[in-house]
Amino acid sequence: MSWILAFAGFAALIILHEFGHFIAAKWTGMRVERFFLFFPPKLWSIKRGETEYGVGWLPLGGFVKITGMNPDEVDPPPSDPDARDVGFLERVESVDQEAGEGVSRPGEPLSPELRERAYYNQPVWKRIVVIAAGPAMNLLVAFVIFFALFMTAERATQLEVGEIEDDSPAQGKLQDGDRFIAVDGVRPTDDQVGDRADALAAQINTHECEGEAVDGCTASTPARITVERNGEEVVVEATPYYDADAPPIEEGDDAGRYRLGFQFQPSGLVPVNPSVPEALGDSASQMWRITKLTAEIPARLLNAEQRKEISGVVGSYETTRQTIKIDWELALGVLGIISLSLAIINLFPFLPLDGGHIFWSVVEKVRGRRVPFAVMERSGVIGFILIIMLAFIGLSNDLDRIVSGEGFGISDR
Repeated sequence: MSWILAFAGFAALIILHEFGHFIAAKWTGMRVERFFLFFPPKLWSIKRGETEYGVGWLPLGGFVKITGMNPDEVDPPPSDPDARDVGFLERVESVDQEAGEGVSRPGEPLSPELRERAYYNQPVWKRIVVIAAGPAMNLLVAFVIFFALFMTAERATQLEVGEIEDDSPAQGKLQDGDRFIAVDGVRPTDDQVGDRADALAAQINTHECEGEAVDGCTASTPARITVERNGEEVVVEATPYYDADAPPIEEGDDAGRYRLGFQFQPSGLVPVNPSVPEALGDSASQMWRITKLTAEIPARLLNAEQRKEISGVVGSYETTRQTIKIDWELALGVLGIISLSLAIINLFPFLPLDGGHIFWSVVEKVRGRRVPFAVMERSGVIGFILIIMLAFIGLSNDLDRIVSGEGFGISDR
C-alpha cells in the first residue's frame, strides 16, 4: 500500500506543478495543446476542447504544451529545409511532439488565428507569469503542508528507548520503553526532547577507547544509564563502542562517535497549540532552511563527499514510501520538502528549466528586443548537462544505497 501512496504523492506534485502552468496560460489567453502526466510514449489521452489531457509511459515528470513556445512557429525559418539545422532545444522539445490533431510541431508556421495566442507573441510579463506559475504552485503546496503540520504539531515531553540493535552494548541492558533520566548522573534539562537526546548522546560520547579511536573499539569505561522502568528507577551499565560512520551530534562535526546501539524514541506527546502567526513564521523559517540547502546542490556536485548525499527520483520515492509506513505526518513533511526542492531547482536560470525561460524573458525585456533562439539553445546545453548530472548522480547514489542495504536515512540515531 505504501508504494501506491508514495506514487500518488509524487504524481500529485507533478500534476499540481503543471496545473500552475496550465491555469496561468488559460488565464492569460494562451492556447494549451497538451496537459500530460509523465512523458511519452502516450499511454492514454482524451481531448476536451482545444486541449489534450493524457498520461505517458515514462514517470519522470510531466509537461504542458503551449502553442508558440518555439519561436520558429511564430517567426518561420527559411523555406529551404537545408537552410538551417534543427537546434538543441528543438530536439529536446520534440520528445513531447507525438503525432496528434491540433498539436503544433517545431518549424511549422502557425495559422493567423493561433499566432495571436502564441506564447512568443505575448508580452514578457505574461510569459513570466505562465512559467513562474509552476514553481509557484510547488511553493504554495509546500507552504500549506508545513503550515498544516505546525498548526497540528505535538510536542514530546519524554524520551524513551526505541529500537535496540542486535549484539550491541545496549542489548540485554536497556529495554524498549525505558524512560531516560540520566547518563552518568547528568540529567538534561532542555525543553526540547531533541536537545535532551543530544545531551545524553554527548555524555555517552565522553567514554573513549584507550589510544586512537578505531571503528569498533570498546571504551575503557562503562556508561551508567538511569532509566524509569515500570515506575521505578533502574541503573544499568553498558560500555560504548566507537562507530566511525555514526552521524555527528553537532552539525558540521566529522562523522564518528561512541554509541551504545539504541535509538531515542520521543514519547508523551502533547499539543503545541501555536497561534496562526507563529505557525506562519515557523513555516516560512522551515522553507527558508530547505531553500538554502537546495540552492547549494550545484556546489555539492564539485565535492566528492557531498555528491554521495545527493538523492534522485528513486531515493525520494523510497524515502516517501518508508515515511508513509512510519508516520503520516512525517510522510507529508517529506512531500513538502520535495515540493519545495522541485520549485527551487526549477528556478535555476538554465534552459530548459523554468528559471531559464524566466531569465531569458527578463533579458529580452532589458534589451528591448527578442533574444536570438540560437543563443538560448547554446545556454540550454548547460542546463541540460546539469539536469543529466543531477539525475545520473542521484540515481547512482540511490542504487548504491539499495545494493549495499544502507537505506535512505529514516532511522534516528
